[in-house]
Amino acid sequence: MARLFIAEKPSLGRAIAAGLSKPQKNHKGYIETANGDVVTWCIGHLLEQVEPDAYDSQYKQWKLAHLPIVPQQWKLRPRKSAAGQLAIVKKLIKQFDHLVHAGDPDREGQLLVDEVIDYAGVSSAKKARIQRLLVSDLNVSAVKKALNKMGDNHAFVPLSVSALARSRADWLYGMNLSRAYTLLGQQAGYQGVLSVGRVQTPVLGLVVRRDQEIEDFVPHPFYQLDALLPYQGEMIRARWQPSDACAQWQDAQGRVISRALAENVANRITGQPAKVTEAERQTRKQAAPLPYNLSALQIDASKRFGFSAQKALDICQQLYERRKLITYPRSDCRYLPKGHFAEAGKVVQAIRQGCEPLIDACDQADTSRKNKAWNDAKVGAHHAIIPTAKAAPAGLSSDEAKLYQLIARQYLMQFYPPAEYAEGKLVFDIAGGCFIAKGKVLTVAGWRSLLPNTQVAEASASPLPHLQPGEQLVCERGEIKGCMTEPPAAFTESSLLQAMTGIGRYVQDKKLKDILRETDGLGTEATRAGIIELLLKRGLLQRQGKTLHATPSGKGLIAALPDSATYPDMTAQWERQLQDMAEKKCAYQPFMHALTEQLQGLIEMVKTAPPPTSLKNLSPPPKRQFTRKRRTGDKTPRRKRAPKRQASTG
Repeated sequence: MARLFIAEKPSLGRAIAAGLSKPQKNHKGYIETANGDVVTWCIGHLLEQVEPDAYDSQYKQWKLAHLPIVPQQWKLRPRKSAAGQLAIVKKLIKQFDHLVHAGDPDREGQLLVDEVIDYAGVSSAKKARIQRLLVSDLNVSAVKKALNKMGDNHAFVPLSVSALARSRADWLYGMNLSRAYTLLGQQAGYQGVLSVGRVQTPVLGLVVRRDQEIEDFVPHPFYQLDALLPYQGEMIRARWQPSDACAQWQDAQGRVISRALAENVANRITGQPAKVTEAERQTRKQAAPLPYNLSALQIDASKRFGFSAQKALDICQQLYERRKLITYPRSDCRYLPKGHFAEAGKVVQAIRQGCEPLIDACDQADTSRKNKAWNDAKVGAHHAIIPTAKAAPAGLSSDEAKLYQLIARQYLMQFYPPAEYAEGKLVFDIAGGCFIAKGKVLTVAGWRSLLPNTQVAEASASPLPHLQPGEQLVCERGEIKGCMTEPPAAFTESSLLQAMTGIGRYVQDKKLKDILRETDGLGTEATRAGIIELLLKRGLLQRQGKTLHATPSGKGLIAALPDSATYPDMTAQWERQLQDMAEKKCAYQPFMHALTEQLQGLIEMVKTAPPPTSLKNLSPPPKRQFTRKRRTGDKTPRRKRAPKRQASTG
C-alpha cells in the first residue's frame, strides 16, 4: 500500500526519499518513488494563528474595553509564503489512505504536521492509521533504520497537545497584554508598541534586575587572613575561620570587614604552634560531562568562540540538514540510547577521518567503555547531539569546523576514564583559632586530557603534605589580604542561557524553586536563542561588548508591569505543566482555564491602573519591520504607523 510521508522541511523530505525505493521522480513540492510512496514536506509551519480582527472586526482598533480577547473557536490561516506548498500537501493528503508523520522529533515538530493533517479534514479512521517516523540523523543508513521501526502516531498526540497549548497560551497572553500595556503606555505619553510575552518578558526582567543590582552596588572592603606554615621547604597556607564571637565584625556573607580584627589575630598567631586537629585525604573521581543538548552546546560555544545562541543554532542546523554530520540539534536531552552504543566505533572512525585535531583523541578512545550517558530511561523522542557516522568533508567553514569539533570532542569524552584528583584538608589550631588548608591535584587526566591545556592546568591545584592529627608546625606569620566586594556580573549571552535553563534560582516562590531546581527551564531548547534575539531586535535589550543590558525602553516596560509578569515563576510553572501535558500528566482544558482566569485578573489590573510613570518622557525604540521566525516560539509583531495589530509573543 502506497504511503504519503509528510516531512517537516525539504531537507528532511529529501533524506527520507533517499531511504526509499528507486528510481524516483522529482515534482514541485514532492518526490515520487518507484513503489508509489510519495514524500512531501512542510516549510516549517504552513499555518499560523489569525489576528484578533479575524474573530471580530471591532478588534482592528485597540481598546481596553475589548480585553481580554479569548477565542471560543480557534482559527488558523495559511502562511502567505507557504500557501503554495500547503495546497500541494493538502491535495496529496486527500489522495493517500496511508499517511506517515515525519515532523522533527519534538513537540513543535509533532504539532507542525498534525495541524496540517487536521486542516486537510482527514477522517478519524484515516487518522487512526497514521504512522510516526522519527529521524534524528539524516544519513541514509540512519533513515533506513528509522523507516523499519515506525510507530503509531496516536502515541505522540500528547506532544501535539502540549505544543498546541503553548501556542494558544502565547497568543492569549502576548496579544492581550501587549495591547493592554501599549494602551496604558499611550496614556503616559509613550508612543511605541510595548511587546509583552510569557517568556520574553521574564527574561527581560532578569536582565533589568541584574543591571539595577550592578547600578545600586556599593563596594566595601573585607579582609582575608592566612597563616603561613613552613614545612619541608614548602609553605602551607591555612585560611582563618572566624568564630561566632567575631560575628559583629563580619558581613552577611561571613567576610571580615574589620582590618583591626584581622591584624589582631595575625599578631596573636605569629610564632605560635600550629597543631593539626583534623587531616583528610581522599581520591575523587570526576566523570566525563554528558554529551550536549542544545542549551549546553550554545553555552560552551559562547564561552569558547563568542557565538551568539542564534548563531550556534544556525550552524547546528547547517551541520544537521546540509552536512549530515550531527544528529538532531534542537534536543533537550543529554543522554544516548543503549542501542546506539553499537555504532560508537563507526562514529569515532568518522571523527578520525574528518577532524584532524582529534585523531589522537580518537586513537586513545576506548569504545568498549560504557558510562552513564547510555541510558534509555532518560531518552525521549530524541537523544543528545552527537556526530553521525559520516566523516566531515574538507570544505567546512571555520565556524562549522569549530562547532563540529566541540560536539565531537564531547562525544569522545564518553569513551575516556574519569579524571582523578587527590584532595586534602588540614585543620590547624593556632592560638585558639581555627585555620584550614585545602589542596587538590589532578592525578589522572582521563577525559580532561581532551580539553585545551589551559583548562587541564586550571583543574589542578597544590597538593598538601601528609600530616597526621597531633602533629605540630610553627606559624611563621599571618598574611592579610585586603579585598573589595564586587557587583554581580552583567549577563552575557552564555550566562543568560544558563539562567534560562536553571530558572529555579530566580523564582520567588520557595516551593516552586525546589520543584524547578533541576527539572525545568524558561522557554525550550528551540526557543531560547530566538527569545534573546527578539529582545535585541525589539530594542529592549542591547549588546555592550560581550555583555547584555536592558535599554531605557526595556527598563521602563519592566517597571510598568506587575511583578507576576516580570518574574519567571508563572512562566516556569507553565513550562512544567506543558511538559507534564506532553507526558500525559496534565490535561489541556484545566491549563487553559486557569490561564484565562489569570489573564482576566491581569487585564482588570491594567484597566484600573494609573498611567505608568516609568514610560513618561521615554522615546520608543526605532521602528523596524520584523518577520515571524520559524520554530522560535515567538511570533514577532508587525510594526505599523499606529498600533492596530499585534501578534502574539512568547
